[in-house]
Amino acid sequence: MLRVAAGDENAFSKLFVQYNQLLGSYILRISGSVELAEEVVQDVFLKVWMTRETLAEIKSFKAYLFVIAKNHALNCLRKIIKEKTRKVEWDDNTINNLQIVYDDVRDRYYSLLDEAIGNLPPQQQKVYLMSRHERYKYAEIAKKLGISQETVKKYLQIAVASITNYIQAHTDQVILLPIFLFFY
Repeated sequence: MLRVAAGDENAFSKLFVQYNQLLGSYILRISGSVELAEEVVQDVFLKVWMTRETLAEIKSFKAYLFVIAKNHALNCLRKIIKEKTRKVEWDDNTINNLQIVYDDVRDRYYSLLDEAIGNLPPQQQKVYLMSRHERYKYAEIAKKLGISQETVKKYLQIAVASITNYIQAHTDQVILLPIFLFFY
């Protein structure tokens, strides 16, 4: 110990070889991680070397070494738990934010759809709503409105094209904006 305290690297190397495996096994039992045990052993011996001048005052080096190792391992485990907790919180926040963006985009889309339907001529609007919302068949719509099935089909084609064009014309500014803001 005195040779290590004086800066003798060979003495330190022998000390490392003597306690390395024993300390590693001890930390492995505490942490359950080979990688963490290896890291703690390296850190502990680095600390021993950096504070080697104080080694002359230590009565039981083994007890000193194991206390330092246990404390360092527990600090590392606390840090890992904090990092995992932060990651879980970040993941939860990200999921919540994505849900908010999704809800906003969905609401904007339906609002845009309602606007597009509202812009249709009255007869096309009736045909579209009866077909898409009330789920009537062409024959039922034609009978209720007193028009031919071909006219119902043509009104639906025109209404769908008009709604599609309206939504496409307004999609860039209304729907993609919240997504852009979320990711940038």
